[in-house]
Amino acid sequence: MRVHLKEHLCVGAGVCVLSSPEVFDQRDEDGVVIFVPGQEQPEAKYHDAVRGAARKCPALAIEIEA
Repeated sequence: MRVHLKEHLCVGAGVCVLSSPEVFDQRDEDGVVIFVPGQEQPEAKYHDAVRGAARKCPALAIEIEA
């Protein structure tokens, strides 16, 4: 799984961080989604949580490439 973030779409809702805090974080200055360092290709054990975060994102700012 490879995850792409569309930072320009992010509204800073934080649903991604609540759904998958091992993979996603938010920039302090504006709340935009970022990766936890090294998680651009999350481990298999996080895949379900990442998919859930992408589904829940109100701005559709998380794109998953299988």
